[in-house]
Amino acid sequence: MSSKDLINKLIEPSGVKINGSNPWDIQVHDERFYARVLKDNELGLGESYMDGWWDCEELDEMFYRLLRSGIDRKINHNYRLKMQFLLHYLLNYQTKSRSLEVAKKHYDAGNELYRAMLGETMVYSGGYWKGTDNLEDAQLNKMKLICKKLMLEPGMKLLDIGCGWGTMACYLAKNYGVEVVGITISEQQKKVAEERCKNLSVEIRLQDYRDLGEQKFDRIVSIGMYEHVGYKNYRTYMEVVKRCLVDDGLFLLQTIANNYTHVTGDPWLNKYVFPNGMLPSVTQIGEAIEGLLILEDWHNLSVNYDKTLMAWYQNFVLHWPKLKALYDQRFYRMWTYYLLYCAGAFRARKIQLWQIALSPSGLKDGFKARDI
Repeated sequence: MSSKDLINKLIEPSGVKINGSNPWDIQVHDERFYARVLKDNELGLGESYMDGWWDCEELDEMFYRLLRSGIDRKINHNYRLKMQFLLHYLLNYQTKSRSLEVAKKHYDAGNELYRAMLGETMVYSGGYWKGTDNLEDAQLNKMKLICKKLMLEPGMKLLDIGCGWGTMACYLAKNYGVEVVGITISEQQKKVAEERCKNLSVEIRLQDYRDLGEQKFDRIVSIGMYEHVGYKNYRTYMEVVKRCLVDDGLFLLQTIANNYTHVTGDPWLNKYVFPNGMLPSVTQIGEAIEGLLILEDWHNLSVNYDKTLMAWYQNFVLHWPKLKALYDQRFYRMWTYYLLYCAGAFRARKIQLWQIALSPSGLKDGFKARDI
């Protein structure tokens, strides 16, 4: 059977066709596409798109249909990828030095790009779209929801692990009278965060979470950072949280997550977007907190991330005429693939978005905040 026939047979249950008439069908421009995808799987699919070997009018819907059909569980990964998985199992790909790779490659890719894509809030995590169709309001809703869950009081000291461009830190200090320490490993993020939080009770540090000392906080929040921790460091991360929390404190973790336990991430995303990243599973998070922290609440917000990614994509396309002076066409295709692949994956419910509330000893009166 030819490579083309094998690809067609593999995708047939999804309703996606090669050179079909639907907007989610794959339009192949280079016949080398078939052999490349069979050889390199997810990596070959993404790279061949970046090279212009194929197109699709609705990439997000294509990925939704492919992933919903379970194609990711049918792929027989090649020897090279299996060796990569083995290396990730044996080695720690998220050491302090390696962790800087994602900061340099992704988060320092240019503040102009992120301002254009993320909008005024500069929040790079899934919003909460209850009662709104507006990205800014969805991000504001998310911050309100997190603050309600944290049960904040004026004068509390709060640690923001992975503070990004400082939006949450500013919001906490302005609206809740909280003293905030935010940490990031991105120099570009630190620069913007300090500017935005000027004259507020906010300290922004260029610091790895593993370098946090003995300082105690009433509350800790971490939004969209745990994806960069790596399974070999999950326990260490939670030990840091436990050490830094007061006895009656509370920790709110928001993370993208996987339905299955893996030791590495998607090979294309690892190479081009999030070096050394991986998504945790229920099992991995459970093992990391066992005997350390008490689970107070576990909230699935996955459908919200699909909407967020599509809004980011629309912003990216809208501002591309100005951004293309800074980035080439290959970057445009890469970024498009990244945003729409992730949107399709959330839509297919292959990846999740969780908010998890944890405490050192269990809240005396229980966890009362859940929704807004």
